[in-house]
Amino acid sequence: MSSRRQFLGAAGLAGGAIAATAVSRVALSALPEPVIQTKPDTMPPLVPASGRPYNPVVTLNGWTLPWRMNNGVKEFHLVAEPVVREMAPGMKAHLWGYNGQSPGPTIEVVEGDRVRIFVTNKLPEHTSVHWHGQRLPNGMDGVGGLTQKAILPGKTFVYEFVARRPGTFMYHPHADEMTQMAMGMMGFWVTHPKAKHPLIDEVDRDFCFLLNAYDIDPGSYTPKIMTMLDFNLWSWNSRIFPGIDSLNVRLGDKVRIRIGNLTMTNHPIHLHGHEFLVTGTDGGPTPAAARWPEVTTDVAVGQMRQVEFVADEEGDWAFHCHKSHHTMNAMGHDVPTMIGVDHRGLARKITSLIPDYMVMGERGMADMAEMEMPLPDNTVPMMTGEGPFGSVEMGGMFSVLKVRAGQKPGDYSNPDWFKHPAGTVAYEWTGALAEPARSASGGAHMMSPQNMPAREIEVQVRKPRTNSGHAGH
Repeated sequence: MSSRRQFLGAAGLAGGAIAATAVSRVALSALPEPVIQTKPDTMPPLVPASGRPYNPVVTLNGWTLPWRMNNGVKEFHLVAEPVVREMAPGMKAHLWGYNGQSPGPTIEVVEGDRVRIFVTNKLPEHTSVHWHGQRLPNGMDGVGGLTQKAILPGKTFVYEFVARRPGTFMYHPHADEMTQMAMGMMGFWVTHPKAKHPLIDEVDRDFCFLLNAYDIDPGSYTPKIMTMLDFNLWSWNSRIFPGIDSLNVRLGDKVRIRIGNLTMTNHPIHLHGHEFLVTGTDGGPTPAAARWPEVTTDVAVGQMRQVEFVADEEGDWAFHCHKSHHTMNAMGHDVPTMIGVDHRGLARKITSLIPDYMVMGERGMADMAEMEMPLPDNTVPMMTGEGPFGSVEMGGMFSVLKVRAGQKPGDYSNPDWFKHPAGTVAYEWTGALAEPARSASGGAHMMSPQNMPAREIEVQVRKPRTNSGHAGH
């Protein structure tokens, strides 16, 4: 994390409400210095050095924005600007974001805090900031043209309000929203309770991330802003697997994960190995009587979901969106299904003209994870990621919950792959297979001669050669 210099002192604007309006040149000298972060790593939690204490969150592949205290007011400085985001090793995207990244930094405050946010616009067009889910004065709601004038390029506006209720929220533009959100402008906001809350438990680990999506052609860098549904990069905090960090916890930890959705579709988020409770939404904590154990929760567009569980099963547990197309990268949607089609003869003819031609999809798409085919610049394979047993064959919205007995409290470092106890890994059976018991009457009516097709239909299935694991082309 870097800044042009350390935060300025406490000299600055007097307390009291400040309209969301342009800041004068004289007042600019009182601005807190903007802090910029360009590394895509998950930064350690920001332990509060001033203001009320709280248990900080960890933003997956992100960070928390520092503040300064000015006469009892927490002051932040957001800079809306073009950014370069590494989505995964080998691929970068030209996005719009805040303070050097997309999404922007997480803002953490405590219930009852008076918050003042300076927003400087370094975009080529006007913008605004909507504080999604917050209770605040109407003129601070951030809807350009409706509740405020838009923030023109080069201008700085001020938003000020009291964080009135604890919960999980977001911020994003409400000016040319289609373009600016498609370009990655969004961020997370967490308001911690000021005292022990009957519906908000204390946890050992508190993670958060946003769901977002992009349509970026292989070889290009800038998203297509007109795409509605056929995105090819489904991401968490503008990262795609294998670029998404794992969630590393200690065995027995009480874990909270906060998820916000700013894509164009819903996402059923699924956790392996554990059951969780949905304990909160952007409307606040869910009543205790409304909670039930789940392993998947659907996060609709514009929604937040907060889930909690005890990490009581050691291992490396998959954590992902359960829409299968959302766990792939750089995916085209107009590829015909070639399963069962033997086109080896045709392939030989084509390769005589196009040496790099490769047969795709005739045995399913798993080969895509293993093919060493040439890729355009600035893209990643559709299915990727290496695990301890081979290719994970995933991409997009996929990560791993790593539960370890030896992970120390407060330690978020990656513990490497899980070492399974003897006898606890699925294995190949090489013994004889017993003949399955069959019912004498099962399916008799459906298999009667009058229900059978008039002629036999042969389905050709190609199988890989046993010596190499790959079919001949």
